Amino acid sequence: MQDAEHSSARWLLALGLALGCAGAAAHEPVARCFLVDEHTVRCRGATNDGDEMPDSRMEVIAVDGGALLEGKLGADSTWTFKKPEQPFYVLFDIGPGLQVTVEQEEITAPPPDRVPRWMRTR
Repeated sequence: MQDAEHSSARWLLALGLALGCAGAAAHEPVARCFLVDEHTVRCRGATNDGDEMPDSRMEVIAVDGGALLEGKLGADSTWTFKKPEQPFYVLFDIGPGLQVTVEQEEITAPPPDRVPRWMRTR
């Protein structure tokens, strides 16, 4: 009988860990940034399960650590800003432990045949 109880306890622990891991993976921030033109960057923030994140905070930070710009995502979960002249990265922050960065080297023009809907001219 004790083996059955121990086996049940292990099964419940494994189930709890699996559900906990699945819950932890949900709502992680995802950010993409593209060049609109050589002087303008547009970023979109969302969660990994597709939830829009209007009013969430984004920052542009100099590589040396100084804050350059700060803004909030609009109703369409995008934020457009003037590209800084100095090296930078973009920080998308939706809460404690829920941040993601986009390095300047990752910010390029979208491929002409795969322009995301949120990048198209409105």
